[in-house]
Amino acid sequence: MTEIKLTPLPIDVTYCVNAVMSPAAGGIDVFIGTVRDQTKQKKVLRLEFEAYEKMAISEMEKIAASAFAKWPLLKVLLHHRTGVLEVGEVPVVIAVAAAHRDAAFEACRYIIDTLKQTVPIWKKEVFEDGEVWVAAHP
Repeated sequence: MTEIKLTPLPIDVTYCVNAVMSPAAGGIDVFIGTVRDQTKQKKVLRLEFEAYEKMAISEMEKIAASAFAKWPLLKVLLHHRTGVLEVGEVPVVIAVAAAHRDAAFEACRYIIDTLKQTVPIWKKEVFEDGEVWVAAHP
C-alpha cells in the first residue's frame, strides 16, 4: 500500500500513523517535518511551499516504488503541504511500516532525503528582514 498526497490543507499526523498500521508490522517509522522558528540565527516568520503538482506526485510515487524495491516494506505514506505554513505547522509526513524496524528506519530516511533532492517542491523562508528561496536540490 502506498498513499501519496500533495495538499494545501493541514496534515493529520494521527491519520498518517494509523494509515500505515498493520498487524504484520513489527516497526513503524514516522518522520514529521515541522516549521522551526529560526534558521541561521534569523527569526522565521513563515514558510511558503510551491510545487509542480503533477510532476511532484509522479516523483513521490517513484520514490515509494523505489523504497519498496529496496526494502521489504508493508506500507508507505508521503504527505506534503503546499501554501503558507506558520511556525510549528507540519509541511511533511513520511510513514513507513515493515515487519522489522531496520527496514522501516532505513526506508523512511531514504524517502525524506530523496524527496528533498528530486521532488519539485520549492520552499521560501520568510524572515523579519527579508525572504529567501531555499534550493530544493543541493
